[in-house]
Amino acid sequence: MPICQPNSLAAQQRPLHSQFRALLRAADERRQRGQYAQAETLYRRALLLAESAFGAERPEVAVALNNLAVLYKYTGNFDEAESLYRRALTITEQAMGADHPDLATLYHNLGGLGHARGRYAQGEPYARRSVEIRERALGPDHVDVAADIAALAALLDGQGKYDESEPLYRRALAVFEREYGPEHYEIAVNLNNLAALKQAQGRADEAEGLYRRALAMKEKLLGADHPDVAMTLNNLAVLLKKQEKYEEAAALYRRTLAIFEAVLGTEHPNVVTSRKNYAGLLRKLKGEPRLTTHWPCGSPDQKIFV
Repeated sequence: MPICQPNSLAAQQRPLHSQFRALLRAADERRQRGQYAQAETLYRRALLLAESAFGAERPEVAVALNNLAVLYKYTGNFDEAESLYRRALTITEQAMGADHPDLATLYHNLGGLGHARGRYAQGEPYARRSVEIRERALGPDHVDVAADIAALAALLDGQGKYDESEPLYRRALAVFEREYGPEHYEIAVNLNNLAALKQAQGRADEAEGLYRRALAMKEKLLGADHPDVAMTLNNLAVLLKKQEKYEEAAALYRRTLAIFEAVLGTEHPNVVTSRKNYAGLLRKLKGEPRLTTHWPCGSPDQKIFV
């Protein structure tokens, strides 16, 4: 979740501020299209501009740090992302106070980073803090609050707290559908995550329908070769393998790997996960024994989340 740029600057800084905003917009657009290397270059230019033009402890610097950290979460540079988030958190708290909505964004993102690392319990307090701050500032039905609630739901889901997470997913989806209509990126993400919850509960038919809705929506909104599309392809393949629909699962894994490797390279955690999932399916098809010790967490099939 990016932070919006501040607008209150002295007249002599306005041209620099306009340049800063333009760099961030261009970087955000490239990140959203999955053009991560180009996005990184632009984010770093924005950060250098903010530090030199506005000062190292200014809110503009926190904005650039946060948005670069969001990119690093996507590219799997988790330690670097955490360092940037924490620096942005310190700057924002000192500049804005302990209850500013921008702090909610940073707590949201730290929770999301915990989720990406599989550290669900560690991320939960950050997500709860983001909901607390933003709900107090904006009310319970705002779309930004819904995004915080969905992030909390994903962390609870990861801990197996399904009775708490499912109502939160559905509350977030209701807000998104009311505000955005039936098709939007946030809706697709939450359909994917709700599908994973249904799969964990053993409700495979419901899970498959939700995954396919999420996949169709992502393909329409983002294009067929976007990394977010590959995330849902992987997750649907995991489900199809469990349903013994091996040929379709194999085709989805191959497509997943082609997308991820083209955008993320060969060593990104999502590429590693999908490669291991596909290798496990191939062993299944060949009737070979599965070497479970080679799989993280002892699990041969792993879902991927935003």
